[in-house]
Amino acid sequence: MDIKTELFITLQLLIAFALGAFIGIERERHLSAAGIRTYAMVCLGAALFTVIGIHSVDTTAGGRIAANIVTGIGFLGAGIIYKDNTKGITQGLTTASSIWATAAIGVAVAYNMFIIAICSTMVIYFLLALHHFKWYLRIKKRWSSHLEHKHDDNNTGNNED
Repeated sequence: MDIKTELFITLQLLIAFALGAFIGIERERHLSAAGIRTYAMVCLGAALFTVIGIHSVDTTAGGRIAANIVTGIGFLGAGIIYKDNTKGITQGLTTASSIWATAAIGVAVAYNMFIIAICSTMVIYFLLALHHFKWYLRIKKRWSSHLEHKHDDNNTGNNED
C-alpha cells in the first residue's frame, strides 16, 4: 500500500472519529453511560474494520466485514439494554440504537460516503437532542395526556369504540 493511500485512510479514520465524537458529546452532556469515548471508538472501529476489508486482497472481505460489524454492534447493544421488571421500564434502547447507527456512519466513511456520513451524524445528533427542545416536550406532553385519557376511557367499562 502506498503512502498516499495510507494518508487518505488516516483521513477517513479521523473523520469517522470526529463524527462519532460529535454524537458522543450530546450523550455525555446528558450523563449517558456511553459518551464521547464510546461513540468515537465505535465509529472509528467500524471504519477501520471496513477499510481493512476494502483494501484486503480478498475482494469480498469488505462486504463480509461490514455485515459482521452490524452483528457485533447488535451484540454490544444487547448488553446495553436492560429491563427493570420492578419498575416496568426498559432502558438503554436509545443508547443501543444510536451506537448501532454510529457504527454505520463509520462504515459509510470507509466507503467514501462522506456526505451521507455527515448528514446521518446530524440527524442522529438531532434525534438525541430532541428531548431538550420545548416544542417537542409540549408535543410529547400532549401525546401522553391523550394516552392517559384513552386509558381512563378504557377503564370505565364503556365500550363505545
